[in-house]
Amino acid sequence: MMHNLFEGIKLFFEQMGTTGLGFLAFIESSVFPIPPDFLLIPMSLNEPQKALYFALICTIFSTLGGAFGYAIGKFGGRPAFHFFFKNKIHYLEKVEKLYNKYSIWAVLGAAFTPLPYKVFTIASGIFNMHLPGFLIASFIGRGARFFIVGLLLMFFGETMMKYIDIIIVVLTVLVVLLAALIYFIRKNKKKAA
Repeated sequence: MMHNLFEGIKLFFEQMGTTGLGFLAFIESSVFPIPPDFLLIPMSLNEPQKALYFALICTIFSTLGGAFGYAIGKFGGRPAFHFFFKNKIHYLEKVEKLYNKYSIWAVLGAAFTPLPYKVFTIASGIFNMHLPGFLIASFIGRGARFFIVGLLLMFFGETMMKYIDIIIVVLTVLVVLLAALIYFIRKNKKKAA
């Protein structure tokens, strides 16, 4: 039953073509559970010459959808949290301190990886992250993800299908290691100064 529901939703967006791809990318970044990859991949396989165009549509509309998720968090997230978790406000405050310290990295990582990006877009609004920084991190992270998928499918076609998730995970680990290295180098420079 779930498979039929999923296929029906996918077919609904597929029938709209690039409009459906943009709409799916938009709503997935704020409220919807199905990522745009489920359309980006078959559309890129069907028309490899347009793979980068499809990746650009996903990037732009996913970033705009992220801004919508940010607005949901900013204008409704904190009151909703207070309503549903009255006795857990201290947890929100702890998470907010961590989020304020690492927000750019959190958004960038969530935008690039298979993590549920909408959670981070809404959290960014709840914790009042600097909006331009949020949009830049979203655009870079989402763009990197969708363009890597588009490029792999454009050049290698269906043979890359089974490796896409592995490649994204490996790249994510490399980015995290690079960020940690930069952090420790800066920390050591501050100690030396």
